Amino acid sequence: MTSTDLDLRDIDACLFDVFGTVLDWHSTVTRQVAHLSKGLLLEGSQDAVDFAEEWRAGYYAHVQRVSQGGEGTGNTDIMHRQILDDMLTTPRWSHLVDVWGESDREELTMIWHNLDAYQNTIPGLTELKRHVNILTLSNGNFRLLLNLAKNQGVPWDGIFSSELFGSYKPNKKVYQSAAYHLSLPPHKIAMVAAHRSDLLAAASVGFKTIYVPRPAEDSREVRESMRSKKDGGEVDLVVKDFEELARLIREAR
Repeated sequence: MTSTDLDLRDIDACLFDVFGTVLDWHSTVTRQVAHLSKGLLLEGSQDAVDFAEEWRAGYYAHVQRVSQGGEGTGNTDIMHRQILDDMLTTPRWSHLVDVWGESDREELTMIWHNLDAYQNTIPGLTELKRHVNILTLSNGNFRLLLNLAKNQGVPWDGIFSSELFGSYKPNKKVYQSAAYHLSLPPHKIAMVAAHRSDLLAAASVGFKTIYVPRPAEDSREVRESMRSKKDGGEVDLVVKDFEELARLIREAR
């Protein structure tokens, strides 16, 4: 899985996608929407899963539209609330309107500020931080990313939010702006993500790319097909988790 021609000694900074790569939005949101539904969505039910995934699908549609120059907010908190309100007008979820008033919807939106970390996230990043700079490069708004780091003890050296750069990934200017503020040439930066599309966009501006498969991100077919360029694939490195990445970079130093 780790076969690569990538020289990890050249990497000065690793930039991380957050939602789904560093933190487990799927498990957290599925659990919390059920918990806050006053019994209308049972914990572990398919309805709770479907609600979380539809909310996330709305996010993807929004960032894709805005990244291509379309209309929409650049603040993820506002986006999440707008998607939630829209969902509650649909026949599938309209029965939740009576139990989710204004304060409840604000609480639901704040679920995204306290997502569970994957088991390997904190130990892997803590070790990795000893060898390279580690920062977010996320579509989350700055305050959301700050709260996530505080709530989960994520040891970032810095936070890059697409909100600061006027678009969303996969717009090229988000990656280019991060490189500019790091004062680094793109080839000294590695984008780490569980999303093939994020990595291909990062590669288009010269970033190195590291794929970390996560169960709720990309399809099973994509996850299982991802290979390093040395093995005929599209990315520079594929690792099973952050602890493996930290070990490889440590050994390369």
